[in-house]
Amino acid sequence: MRSTPETVLDDVGKVMRLAGYQQILPADTQVMLKINISWQHWYPACSTSPWQLEGVVKTLREDGYTDLVGAHNGTVVVDSYEGEVANKHKAVTDKMNVPTVHLDVEPNKWVTYKPKGEMLVLDKIFPEGITIPEGFEGKSIIQLPTMKTHVFTTMTGAMKNAFGGLLNRKRHWTHSVIHETLVDLLTIQQEIHPGLFAVMDGTFAGDGPGPRAMRWHIPGVLLASADQVAIDAVAAKMMGLNPMDIKFIRLAHERGLGCGDPDEIEVVGEDISEVNFGFQTVQNTFASRGQKLIYWGPLKFLEKLWLRSPLVPLAYLASNVYHNGYWRTFKGKKRIREALKTPWGKLFSSY
Repeated sequence: MRSTPETVLDDVGKVMRLAGYQQILPADTQVMLKINISWQHWYPACSTSPWQLEGVVKTLREDGYTDLVGAHNGTVVVDSYEGEVANKHKAVTDKMNVPTVHLDVEPNKWVTYKPKGEMLVLDKIFPEGITIPEGFEGKSIIQLPTMKTHVFTTMTGAMKNAFGGLLNRKRHWTHSVIHETLVDLLTIQQEIHPGLFAVMDGTFAGDGPGPRAMRWHIPGVLLASADQVAIDAVAAKMMGLNPMDIKFIRLAHERGLGCGDPDEIEVVGEDISEVNFGFQTVQNTFASRGQKLIYWGPLKFLEKLWLRSPLVPLAYLASNVYHNGYWRTFKGKKRIREALKTPWGKLFSSY
């Protein structure tokens, strides 16, 4: 659906109902809202928008879903407590009395989970056992991604949104096999969640070296689906990409975890057959260029030393100095000021 700042809360409900979410989420089961925080600072399209979160909560409550929990995760370079404030998530959850958890901090616990389905890589990366947050199993979940590109996965959406929620702080060990990891995580999600749904915000969207150094755009669209592969494929197509050229979408499609071929996906709502935002993806920041040399290039021999040794804090420091220091100061803040002048930026400021 296309949306406007004046109608977006109702439009979120419309797009969820168009996708038949009530047939997917059991009414008597707790629903976890997996909020995306890709940066503790606000930047357009980088993280779940406050209206995306508010619209989903409003819709669920209107339709009788009362047991809701917001789920945050931090990363080695992102503080989720700072991020939920800066991105206005806390403003929404406080206003709407939605309890929240920060999965990567005490007292939350992680438990070993043995997948029933075949794993591509996770059982090899974590031979001591794959761990997931205690309490995830048996709960429904709604992924809340935004429409954006990504330096490592070409685009990031519903499937990538599970990367933070289901893997602990050693998740960076999987970066060199990130596509296979996302497929494994979808296999696990389909095993543990009685209901699995996604609402993607493309009101603001971003291209270029995402998620923290993007150029923002305003497509003004909302997407929703129970098929995590299909929603990512449709978003990719709208961005001007061939979904089946994106490895994690193709692998998930081939393994029967969802549909990644746009020609086989039933799209209801707006006609997107001619939509092409022309997003650019083959771009890097200084930081991502170095990481790719380590993950897939001539510096591969340094991967374990750089990511699994006492030197690891140097990697976090380098990322934070680049993104929070140099890039945000000299490039990002100007883009943020311009975004805040737009109708969607003014809506963000109103929270």
